[in-house]
Amino acid sequence: MPTEDKDVRQESRRTLWAASLLLTIVPAGAAEAEAPVGFAGSGEGTFVLAIVLLLLVGRGLGEIFQRFDQPAIVGQLIGGIVLGPSLFGWLFPSVQHFIFPLDAPQKTMIEAVAQLGILLLLMLTGMETDLKLVRKVGASCLSISAAGILIPFVLGVAFASLLPPSLLPNPDQRLVAGLFLGTALSISSVKVVAMVVREMNFMRRNLGQIIVSSAVLEDTIGWLTIAVTFAIATHGTVQPLSLLATIAAVAVFMVFSFTVGRRLVFSMIRWSNDSFQSEFAVITVILVITGVMAWTTNLIGVHTVLGAFVAGVLIGESPILSGHIEAELRGVITALFMPVFFGVAGLSADLTVLADPTLAMLTVILIAIASVGKFSGAFLGGKLVGMSAKEAMAVGCAMNARGSTEVIVASIGLSMNILSHTLFTMIVTMAICTTLAMPPMLRWALRRLPMTQEEKERIDREALDERGLVARLERLLVIADDSAVGKFTARLAGILGGSSGMPITLLRQGKRPSAAASERIRPEEHVRQLKRAAKTSADAVQKGEGTAIEEVHLTARDESPVTPETVADEARKGYDMLFVGLAGARDEEAAFAPGLRDIVAGFEGGLCLVLQGTGTGMPRLSSTSTILVPVNGTEVARRAADLALALARPCKAKVRALYVARQGRESARRPWMSRWREEAVLKEIVELANRYDVPVQTAIRMHANADKVICREAKQASLVVMGAAQRPGPELSFGHTATSVVAGCPQPIVLVVTERVPSDKAVDGKKPEGRATRK
Repeated sequence: MPTEDKDVRQESRRTLWAASLLLTIVPAGAAEAEAPVGFAGSGEGTFVLAIVLLLLVGRGLGEIFQRFDQPAIVGQLIGGIVLGPSLFGWLFPSVQHFIFPLDAPQKTMIEAVAQLGILLLLMLTGMETDLKLVRKVGASCLSISAAGILIPFVLGVAFASLLPPSLLPNPDQRLVAGLFLGTALSISSVKVVAMVVREMNFMRRNLGQIIVSSAVLEDTIGWLTIAVTFAIATHGTVQPLSLLATIAAVAVFMVFSFTVGRRLVFSMIRWSNDSFQSEFAVITVILVITGVMAWTTNLIGVHTVLGAFVAGVLIGESPILSGHIEAELRGVITALFMPVFFGVAGLSADLTVLADPTLAMLTVILIAIASVGKFSGAFLGGKLVGMSAKEAMAVGCAMNARGSTEVIVASIGLSMNILSHTLFTMIVTMAICTTLAMPPMLRWALRRLPMTQEEKERIDREALDERGLVARLERLLVIADDSAVGKFTARLAGILGGSSGMPITLLRQGKRPSAAASERIRPEEHVRQLKRAAKTSADAVQKGEGTAIEEVHLTARDESPVTPETVADEARKGYDMLFVGLAGARDEEAAFAPGLRDIVAGFEGGLCLVLQGTGTGMPRLSSTSTILVPVNGTEVARRAADLALALARPCKAKVRALYVARQGRESARRPWMSRWREEAVLKEIVELANRYDVPVQTAIRMHANADKVICREAKQASLVVMGAAQRPGPELSFGHTATSVVAGCPQPIVLVVTERVPSDKAVDGKKPEGRATRK
């Protein structure tokens, strides 16, 4: 037996023993006390004890389930069932009521945490929702989602119409109960689906993207359905005028959210990230945005979950979202609110009612309807768009996953007295059974699908992109002065930023302002250069790839002068790359000026130093331009090539990759081995150029001094883009070759520095909140 399996079994036994010991000690201790005394028995103490138990048991069982390749939320839900009337309350009813009392004040306290958990869970679900993937897949996921929702939804409504009146709190509201039940049966769990698809390395496969995007679209449609259902449930009956008003209000809310609201959310997150000095200010703004949007949906007569979900989608798409801030949010939600919410949901389920043969049979029928309806709907939707039987079967298996969404829907119905506790228990049982069955079924179905040649080529291209520099850039900081090289730097940043819509901050190194603030020169020319280049770049990329790139988010301001402290303060806001274009960056001996060294010392990310060559004037990149890129097989050189190709694509410029092989004894003794290595390096650059759809030329030169060859070849180019690594020491140095090229190259040079010596300077002892990243 493998060691890992043995460790898993031992860890599982320890967790179960701990849970058993806890469930033994707590009843014994509580049984000895006839009445609560002191803090342990106060309302606050009982509340804390209940939260601790939900966290301990839920997280413990979730860990066990996850180690056996099952979703952790199932363990958390079962943890609540174990602590509820199904087991703990059945064995020790008085103790269970002591820890989880039914009186209104105590129940309200823990349910308030659970309700807040619902909003945060929906926000997190929205943040993880990739609408770009849905747009990319298009008609396939639309067909699968439509059929996969319609069939189980109709079956759920029909099943509710046949239920005995005793299972409904209000038999007069059977239609509303049917809407809740139909919605619970028709939505798939994005988290569970994505977990298995990612585990099977199918996330980049065509079918994997269709499966995940279909689950995302189902989730979105599901929350819109719940919004309408909530409005119907609020009025008790279907009132056409009121229903139309609600649908219109939801439509207005959605349109506003994804137009004006989208820009407002982006601006608020960016403003808080760039303006506040206190820790985790962005998290506060994110929570405020979620609360305001949830409150707004409540005002228009639909449930708050819709507002929280839409807020999460907008937050997740924000260009400014610190990676570790997102991780902090996910951490507190996953560690606290998820176990509490699912635990409280489990507390509301009483599996002892299934001892009744009639209820047990109805539950089995409900599970069958949910599974068959969902599978057949998704299977039919896949076949309608031309999928093979194996592919459609895999889609059907994937869409049958339930989980958090169904439990949230059922919890809303239970809180509104639309669903009875018994019917709620049946829905929770259905969610657990289908969630446990889905992962092995989907793994079996996906193993039967070999990779096509088109998929292999696309995945190889995407893997090549991931290794690149530009694909990982999310936000640029630009420092430029009024010189020709400064304006050229702004143009280059605009070209790069426009290709993906990344936010850019421009700091203009101007002259010292006069006493009158109105006389301060604004960076208008730089802004025009940058915006014009960004628009040209975005238009070129959109024509080539059909992607929709919005206007670059640009912040421009005048700094007189730009100081190391200014750069350090700005760097805290999260940037991936610093572009610097300043006149006088080098002294008479071609060494870098101390002022440049001090400025870049406060920035710990990558650098692009734009330097004036020995010639005059700066080029305007066009279809007649050539960008020279020296390569030598190192990762530093490859990143420079990636940046050069990104600059060349919008301008339709050509790229010339130059490999300078050093003459020496080894190359003379084994010329075939040297040639093989050189060709392999250049082949990789050609593959990268094909990905960018940029024409590329390759050249191999033999010489003992690479810098001389690069300077000679640069005479036939418009621009040189060269990778370099910073050397340790008090001076700003990038090695002999880079220094010699900078000193003797006739054309402008972009020195791409991605390997740097970490700065030991810290301003005010604070570190950045995190580099800007997107989902």
